[in-house]
Amino acid sequence: MAIVGVGVDVCDIDRFSHSLTRTPGLLDRLFTPAERSRPVASLAARFAAKEALAKALGAPTGMAWHDCEVVNESSGRPVLELRGTVAAAVAAAGAAHVHVSLSHDAGIASAMVVLES
Repeated sequence: MAIVGVGVDVCDIDRFSHSLTRTPGLLDRLFTPAERSRPVASLAARFAAKEALAKALGAPTGMAWHDCEVVNESSGRPVLELRGTVAAAVAAAGAAHVHVSLSHDAGIASAMVVLES
């Protein structure tokens, strides 16, 4: 297996929270119903994961936010569930495995995505 892409993103949690308050429709536009119930720090990390995935893919246009969802395995490990436009972009990049890591501390949320063939 080879690495086909790497993406990293950080998100200021307070600034992200203010954006969600200022633009109420943003929550529905960025997140699936299951994701929306999470606390703001977790939402910021999930937003960072979606941005990191786009960066790992070279920021292609036409991907729908809801076609990438961060879910947790029973162990708590985050996993990206991909469908539709995002799954197609990942396949076109030649990636068979998508790895994600999330973190939030000291007012910053971050995510890293690695795409493997």
